[in-house]
Amino acid sequence: MAKKVLITGGAGFIGSCLVRHWLANYPEDQVTNLDLLTYCGNPNNLKDLEADPRYRFVHGDIGDEALVRSLVNDVDIVINAAAQTHVDRSISGPNIFVATNVLGTQVLLEASRQANVEKFVQISTDEVYGSLGPTGLFSETTPLDPSSPYSASKAASDMMVLSYYKTYGFPVCVTRCSNNYGPNQYPEKLIPLFILNASDGKPVPVYGDGLNVRDWIHVDDHSAAVTQVALNGRPGEVYNIGANNEQNNLFITKTILQLLEQPQSLIQYVTDRPGHDRRYAIDSSKIQQELGWQAQKPFEQGLAETVQWYLDHPDWVADVRRRAESAGMTVAAAR
Repeated sequence: MAKKVLITGGAGFIGSCLVRHWLANYPEDQVTNLDLLTYCGNPNNLKDLEADPRYRFVHGDIGDEALVRSLVNDVDIVINAAAQTHVDRSISGPNIFVATNVLGTQVLLEASRQANVEKFVQISTDEVYGSLGPTGLFSETTPLDPSSPYSASKAASDMMVLSYYKTYGFPVCVTRCSNNYGPNQYPEKLIPLFILNASDGKPVPVYGDGLNVRDWIHVDDHSAAVTQVALNGRPGEVYNIGANNEQNNLFITKTILQLLEQPQSLIQYVTDRPGHDRRYAIDSSKIQQELGWQAQKPFEQGLAETVQWYLDHPDWVADVRRRAESAGMTVAAAR
């Protein structure tokens, strides 16, 4: 049976990939993308879909109650990918993170409940769990211990979403994913920033000793996992999503420099950021066992393809830089 799906934040990195994945794999479904087009929401990420009758873009805010109510009244599934996501920006300006990630989520959630939406999926992050030592994995039962205003805002929105299942019986799921990488990622995050800096022969700023560890997953694998949760996840459940691919930041940096044939001397160690979690690692056995999902993209292949994508899309990069400058931001300064 055909579904109508609302994906918020669908012009962003993860959201745009999710829109594409859904339309490619469920040709009878219709997807509406609600996005405010803040600095990292790029309409060019989905420009080629504008003529597709199954796709509709709506420019707006998840905090706009009237708009959100009008949209959710005609959909079966809501997937909330709209969020402020950059840790550094949350440290310098936490207010917008609370406004979007907590209050915006609550507006979307309440409207969806009143409209009797079949399933509400909240896309979250493994950062809500805090930091791991040298061993162990985050499971769905790991206590939440966020370290930054960003991760605290996501933990708060997760709790709000899950409360709607416990209080109202509203069918929600929360997904918590490890670090995504791939094409179309706004270059304030480590991999795209370092690709662009290094390709221009500019320094790549590595925090601290560079040995902070993340579990990296290709955005296509993440999209496939979220889709399975939206269609088949058990209401009221949290699903961790990871690729069992732990790499430290220094290894990622050196690999990017090698792929670009740039010298290691471009590495510039900078003062570590406050509250920088040391290690994340995901136990994704629950989603594998319950929903049959597995990550497919080998990291070495995915990273090489990602580097090449940025080299092959100079117009996209130039447009992002122009938009950042018009917003009073400098892409190359973000980490």
